[in-house]
Amino acid sequence: MRILYSHRIQSRDGQGVHLDALVAALRGVGHEVRVVGPAAYDRATLGGESRLLSRLRRWLPGWAAEMAEIAYALPACLRLRRAARDFAPDVIYERANLFHFAGTCTSRRLGIPLILEVNSPLAEERARFGGLRLRRMAAAAEAHVWRSADVVLPVTAVLAERIAAAGVPEDRIVVIPNGIDLDDFATLPARREGDHLVLGFVGFVRPWHGLDGVLRGLASWQGSPRLSLLVVGDGPARPDLERLAAELGIADRVRFTGLAAREEVPGLVGQFDIALQPASVPYASPLKVFEYMAAGRPILAPDQPNIREVLKDGQTALLFDPARDGALWDGVQRLAGDADLRARLGAAARQEVLRRDLTWTGNARRVIALAEAAGRRPGRVVEQPA
Repeated sequence: MRILYSHRIQSRDGQGVHLDALVAALRGVGHEVRVVGPAAYDRATLGGESRLLSRLRRWLPGWAAEMAEIAYALPACLRLRRAARDFAPDVIYERANLFHFAGTCTSRRLGIPLILEVNSPLAEERARFGGLRLRRMAAAAEAHVWRSADVVLPVTAVLAERIAAAGVPEDRIVVIPNGIDLDDFATLPARREGDHLVLGFVGFVRPWHGLDGVLRGLASWQGSPRLSLLVVGDGPARPDLERLAAELGIADRVRFTGLAAREEVPGLVGQFDIALQPASVPYASPLKVFEYMAAGRPILAPDQPNIREVLKDGQTALLFDPARDGALWDGVQRLAGDADLRARLGAAARQEVLRRDLTWTGNARRVIALAEAAGRRPGRVVEQPA
């Protein structure tokens, strides 16, 4: 099958991990993939973004920067349409982004089925966290793109409910969570029990993750074993967390690696004795959870619907009540004091990846099956050139 992959990503972050992993998996199961997106993505370094985009965000008022995003939709559509005519794909696979209409316009114009991957309700997310100005326009544009796709792939059932509420028929919505490449975690050494346990976190460090509570818990911990924290990643909360660790006198027990290359992550996660997902937005499929599972590490995560789609309390993870103060640290203490529980949860988490095939290759096979079905669906409307 020939797959035209459309995206609008400009930076090398978790989005890029998903993109690169799925494209590699699709190719790995025998399909031809052509990727069409901003040239800046190919030049971006880990954690970096387009210089032009960064400057626009600094120089332009919010509404003007958003209008520039909308204006970019036209050249993006033209570029994808040219690629489609040259490549003659069987399907267009697009990673949804706000004000990104390339897949929609090309699919309708050329009669090519469109599969749309949705990782978050971006209009809502940017209104809440990113200072979005053109909120009504953004929400309407996002819903239009969702409704235009032949198949919509949200990463959680929670997100699927929001997509259905926007008018997408439920028979066109299929949940496919994030995945992992088990080969990356195949040679990790088993953790040896001792008098020192490492709490670990992977990802972009934001204030709402609640790692400050972990630091305060570390400072008050008087028991055995000795506990330390390893944070793999960077983010806006890091300076405050480093200052807090110094104030609490535990700077020697807290390590920030900064940005880590993808090939380094398995080895770093392999150093964890307890893997932390301290908080999550309600619709996400956190990539770090799948990394922890693949590494066979005991996971401590919030007890909320999107997390329960992947993890089961007491079986593949220990889930805590995110609304109760101190619940996260209570979970740390429970796991720290029970080596058998840590071993059982870690082994079961990795087995769950195998049982449900929560891998990028598994996701690629699911996408291909959906693409083949979409290509057979009758009644597609094709716009004729003017």
